[in-house]
Amino acid sequence: QVQLVESGGGLVQLGDSLRLSCAASGRTFSSYYMGWFRQAPGKEREFVARINRSGSVTYYADSVKGRFTISRDNAKNTGNLQMNSLKFEDTAVYYCAAGSYYFTDSASSYDYWGQGTQVTVSS
Repeated sequence: QVQLVESGGGLVQLGDSLRLSCAASGRTFSSYYMGWFRQAPGKEREFVARINRSGSVTYYADSVKGRFTISRDNAKNTGNLQMNSLKFEDTAVYYCAAGSYYFTDSASSYDYWGQGTQVTVSS
C-alpha cells in the first residue's frame, strides 16, 4: 500500500500559478503510476493529469493542457502538479492518486487517494 498526502493548495488570483505536491509513503512510490484529479462543488470528480511510473509519459485533460505540468521525483517519493495561468474554473479540491494496473484517465484505475487540497481562484 501507499499513503498519499497533498499540499500546496490555497487561494490565488486569476492568472496566478500554484504548485501542488503529493508526498507518498509506504510501498515504493515508483511501483505506481500517478494521477491528479479534481472535484468542484456540485460536480463529479474529473481527471486532470497522469504520469507513468518512470515519469517519461504524461497525459492531460484538454482543459488544462498547456497550463498544467505533472511531474514526479521517485527518489523523493513525491509527485507535483504545476498549475499556471489559473482560471476560475480551476477552482476545486485536487486529489493525487496512485495505481498499479491500468494506466488510464479513469478514477477507477487508481487504488490509493490522498485527502485532497483546496484550490480557489478568485478575482
